[in-house]
Amino acid sequence: MISYVPRRRWRRIQLAGIGLLSICAAASCAAQDETSQSPSSPEPAITLDQAIALAKANEPTFAAAAAASRVSDLNRSIARSALLPSVTYHNQFVYTQPTSGQTAAASAAAPVRFIANNSVHEYTSQGVVSETIGLTQTTALARANAAAAVAHAELEIARRGLVTTVVGLYYGVTAASHKLDIAQRAAQEAASFTTLTQQRETARESAHADVVKAQLQQQQRERDLSDARLQADKARLELGVLLYADPRTPFAVTAPAIPAPLPSRDDTVAAANHLNPEIRSAEASLKASGLDVVAARAAYLPDLALSFNYGIDAPQFATRGPDGAHNLGYSGSATLDIPVWDWFTTQHKIRQAQINRDVAKVTLTAAQRKLIAQIEETYAEAATAQSQLQSLDLSVETARESLRLTRLRYTAGEATVLEVVDAQTSFTSAEVAREDGTTRYQTALANLRLLTGSI
Repeated sequence: MISYVPRRRWRRIQLAGIGLLSICAAASCAAQDETSQSPSSPEPAITLDQAIALAKANEPTFAAAAAASRVSDLNRSIARSALLPSVTYHNQFVYTQPTSGQTAAASAAAPVRFIANNSVHEYTSQGVVSETIGLTQTTALARANAAAAVAHAELEIARRGLVTTVVGLYYGVTAASHKLDIAQRAAQEAASFTTLTQQRETARESAHADVVKAQLQQQQRERDLSDARLQADKARLELGVLLYADPRTPFAVTAPAIPAPLPSRDDTVAAANHLNPEIRSAEASLKASGLDVVAARAAYLPDLALSFNYGIDAPQFATRGPDGAHNLGYSGSATLDIPVWDWFTTQHKIRQAQINRDVAKVTLTAAQRKLIAQIEETYAEAATAQSQLQSLDLSVETARESLRLTRLRYTAGEATVLEVVDAQTSFTSAEVAREDGTTRYQTALANLRLLTGSI
């Protein structure tokens, strides 16, 4: 009995020393990892707004939508110009073969072979002002305005689609970076536990099977670390394709550590229903299709063409003729073309426009239904993700405390190696789940802001 007490004390001293050594080893590994990760020059940090701005300058689909919007504005200007009088300066020289027995030198007004021409030499130099008045021209301007509205709405749709992609990739980079940190922490924990099992084996306090199990766990964590590093690199490259000419350009993201609060449901619904681009595009398309029907029916109506000419139309290119007569003068004309028969072409064009208008009505109602469902789904996703954040944080704290207590119990010889490995796995899984939950909420919140037009 006297010899047993020192041995027990010596065992406690050994166990305490082993625990202290494992803690020091873990701290040393963490310090070495921080030193190895500290870059010589910090990477430039970009915010989400900066990432969106960079993506707008590089993404081809958005560039095409922006170009289509600018082209539609020019088409509207062209259609407006068609309603205004046009002015041209007309110059022409006409030579006509004279009749038999006459020469051009004999007389400037010699009879000519073509009765529509006035003389052998005819010079025309006139300013011409022309204007065409009809329903087709006015409808074309309204149609161009509607087409411009559609193009602007499509540009906003393209912008929101680009923002959705950037948001997903941006928070994907953030999540991949955090998961890399989690994998590094798990690898360090596994290495520390392997050291602990080896020390306990040396002190004859555990079997070699514990060392083998700890080594297997460490090897798996090292593989997980390699996969996490690969996923982080892939996420950065995918975002870099949208942001830089060289996707390998180094950068860092600055996502907020604390997610923003969820806005109220009523405010979200009101903002989402206001000037929604899908609804605006469908409404503008319906208006344009209605104007197509009007333009098709305009073929039944006459067009009035007005023309005014001022200048010379004479055998000499001069303001006065050889006899002193004035060659300068003016003329005007008004033409009214009344359609009579076109073999039902106009009727069929009207029917075509009406069919397209019916399709536009269905598209508008479908867009309205889709918006209602999208609002409900997006808000429910954000609310559910927010409600789970606190639970995920609690799970991480619980798993961390469980790992700490399990290691202490194993160090004291009261827990098995399987319990420690299970606690390590649970802690890592809880951290990954919390990171996924945070990313889910941030993405859902960004989609909600995008739906309401606040981003």
